[in-house]
Amino acid sequence: MIVELLRVKIPPTQREKYIQKDAEIWTAALASYPGFLGKEVWINPNEPAEVILIIHWATREQWKAIGQSELNAIEQRFAQELGFTGEIVESSEYQVRKFPQNKG
Repeated sequence: MIVELLRVKIPPTQREKYIQKDAEIWTAALASYPGFLGKEVWINPNEPAEVILIIHWATREQWKAIGQSELNAIEQRFAQELGFTGEIVESSEYQVRKFPQNKG
């Protein structure tokens, strides 16, 4: 499994609107692609200007198979409906490794 991490800086007073529109537009769109396993939204109670998005993908190939023109169209709709833009300040990729549990 691949985990995509996005750290977004937003106006603190717009956090709830950002999370709602992200679910309505981005999460709904990504759910239609093969390999999308789910998404988590993390908020830091001490940093209201930050939203962390954790997106789970079955494989890197499925994630990267989404065309740039499709991503641009989703982003354009998102920005239009949101009315402001968030700044992605971190974009990372992780592989999930599972190890056998020691039942000793």
